[in-house]
Formats: sequence, C-alpha cells, structure tokens
Amino acid sequence: MYEKLERVKRMTATMRIIHWTNVFCIIAAVITGLYIAHPYYQTLISTPAALKYVMAYNRLIHFFAALLLDVVSIVIFYLYFRSRFEKVYKKVIPTKQNLKEFWEVFLNLITLNRRKNFDSSHLDSFNAVYFTILHLLLLWMLFTGFYLYVQGLESGLSAIGSWWPALLHLATDWVGWLLGGQGGVRWWHHFTMWIILSWVAFHIYYQVWRTIFWKEGDIAIVFGGYKFRKLKKEEV
Repeated sequence: MYEKLERVKRMTATMRIIHWTNVFCIIAAVITGLYIAHPYYQTLISTPAALKYVMAYNRLIHFFAALLLDVVSIVIFYLYFRSRFEKVYKKVIPTKQNLKEFWEVFLNLITLNRRKNFDSSHLDSFNAVYFTILHLLLLWMLFTGFYLYVQGLESGLSAIGSWWPALLHLATDWVGWLLGGQGGVRWWHHFTMWIILSWVAFHIYYQVWRTIFWKEGDIAIVFGGYKFRKLKKEEV
C-alpha cells in the first residue's frame, strides 16, 4: 500500500539563490585561495610576465568571491530574524523543545533512521545549528581574510581612497594581535578553509542520507524548493 504524501515548501526562490551563490563562491574562493598560498599550476604558464597576471587574476577572483560571500552573509543574518517565510533564530535558541528536537534528530542519524520522533517536514534544530556554524566560520574567514588583505596595502591607500584601509585596520587589527601576526592569521585562514570543506562534505552526505532514509525528496529542496511530508492515518 502506497503512503500518502503532501508537498511541502521548504525554500523560497531567494533562499535557493543564496544557497547556490554560497556554493559557487566557496568553490571559487577555495580554488583561488589554494593557488595564492601555493601556485600549484604555475608550471603551465609559459612566461614570468604571464605568471604575474595569473596571480593577479586569482587574487581578484578570490577577493570578489569572498566579498560576495560576506554580502550574502549579511542578507542571511537579516533573514534569520526578519524572514517572512521562516525565522531560523527560533530554532537556534536552546529552549527545552529545541534541545529535545536536536537530540532526536541526532539519534535518528546515528541509529540509521530506526528512531524518528520529530517532524521532518520543517527546519529542525540540528540543521539550524549546523548552518549557523557555517555562517560563523564564514564570518571568521571574513576577519582573517580582510586582515591579510589590508596588510598588503602598506601605503595606506587604495583605489577608492584611504578610508577603506583605515576602516579595515579598525575592524581587523585585533585579529593580528589575537593570532600573533600575519603568520598566525594566515595559518588560521587556511585551516578554517579545511573546516568549511569538511562541513560541506558532511552537509552533502547528510542531504543524500535523508533522501534515502526518509524517502521525502529532501535532495530536491535546493532545486525546486519543495519536499514531501508523509501523512498520518488520521490526515488521509
């Protein structure tokens, strides 16, 4: 006998645009960031003059990918509290109900769906906390990345005036003090990248896992915005 399913909206068009913007920006930032740290395809460049421009373009792409991530993060922060579709902050607050749901989702994962005592048709506390961790990691990348960027502007000037380096120094100099200068900041910037890539790997795994075990079409959420909810007997 077939189970009755109800189509449930889980992501708006804006949320999906934000998701895929994050995806492509992270990919671009990782590829160019690794090159900036260690030019791994410089042997393919024929002349030293061309090599200089390759590094310049990698830095440019890295900067704008990171900048776009920062802008999107500001939008996400706003939507956490002001979204008309779903206010994520309500799921992050450690209330008794949220803690219980977080624990049940975790047990569902480690028991391979043998125990499922929560409603999987909406955002759960486990995923809300997990995504909040990503945004905090991106915020940390913002501070460490802009610290390294402004240290390269030794003259205190930029193409848009001296106010820009001054603002960045004001916002990020504490990072250098905290981490012991450029070497420490560079190490943490690089190390945080690997944490984010680990986050991404588990995120993809978990979405596929939920699609297989729950059979509710979770993988389709980021493409069409919808998933399915299994109706209870009394709802049929």
